[in-house]
Amino acid sequence: MTGPALRGISAKYDMAWIYKWVNNSSALIKSGDAKAVKVFEENNKSVMTAFPQLSTADVDNIIAYTSEPKPEAPAALPGVVSEKNEGGLSNTVVLGALSLVMLMLVVMLFLVNNVLTKIARANGIEKAKKDVTMPIWKAFVKNQFLMVVASIVFLLASAFFVYGFLMQVGVDQDYAPVQPIHYSHRIHAGSNGINCKYCHSSARVSKNAGIPSLNVCMNCHKNIAEVSDTTATADHSKAFYDGEIQKLYKAVGWDQSTQKYTGKTEPVKWVRIHNLPDFAYFNHSQHVTVAGIECQKCHGPVQTYEVQKQFAPLTMGWCIDCHRKTEVKMEGNAYYDKIHKELSKKYNVDKLTAAQMGGLECGKCHY
Repeated sequence: MTGPALRGISAKYDMAWIYKWVNNSSALIKSGDAKAVKVFEENNKSVMTAFPQLSTADVDNIIAYTSEPKPEAPAALPGVVSEKNEGGLSNTVVLGALSLVMLMLVVMLFLVNNVLTKIARANGIEKAKKDVTMPIWKAFVKNQFLMVVASIVFLLASAFFVYGFLMQVGVDQDYAPVQPIHYSHRIHAGSNGINCKYCHSSARVSKNAGIPSLNVCMNCHKNIAEVSDTTATADHSKAFYDGEIQKLYKAVGWDQSTQKYTGKTEPVKWVRIHNLPDFAYFNHSQHVTVAGIECQKCHGPVQTYEVQKQFAPLTMGWCIDCHRKTEVKMEGNAYYDKIHKELSKKYNVDKLTAAQMGGLECGKCHY
């Protein structure tokens, strides 16, 4: 999908020519080599990256790899279920069914035990009476089939709950720590309508959204030393908000009386809320600028939050689900024009999702 097919390339060109082509294809084309010019023309004059660092042994290994016969897809083995499990039963349904079967067997055992007891008493068979009138739990323990079923149900149930617990490790949805300076998104993004990207300007051009510099805060708060009376809520008074602004002044070294900076600053130890693991790559600019996704898509209705929290679980499944449902915005986005047309024909659709554009490839987020 990214260039000419390489399988069997050693049968088309001699290795001496391939070494030169791989090390520096542009130089080979400029030299007027007929084969190089032909390959260049056949591939829309796309320039191949030069690999001068590759030795002849490295190139030999690559060509040997690409010369291997194309493997055939193995036939499905009898009794083996395909990995594609569309419409499959969930673990909860399976556990529920097994529990129901076990309950039915216990009830049947109890009924049979009662019937045998009545028959024995009716016929005056004392010995039989002693054999059959045993506690239900003893009858259950002596029944090997019920014990096997009970063990399976217990193991499956244990595995289900342990799996559910482990899958929540590292998931901090709704995490809302107390910050050293209280910052209300409700006031700033909600009541005052400040755009998210005014403070988090890095989100437009960088991998990280960034923590806004306190100087950004001071762009407004040089002239706003207290809030209006209508800002107060049942939980936070006007005096509380005014006190938080004074914390800001102290951190940046701002003297309100002289309207000047004193030069005495204090670091603000913000508590991080959203924290992706190191093995997961996420680029804000790719989503915010290229894809045009609103901040609220991932961070929730921040304009209503008094205390910022983690809105989404930020799990791999959550990201994948979004890629499968979110259509790529093509209007005014020439970057995707060519690949969009090609993939639209392949999938026979008018609009592509991020998943169809390669958004499910492992290497997109893990490399």
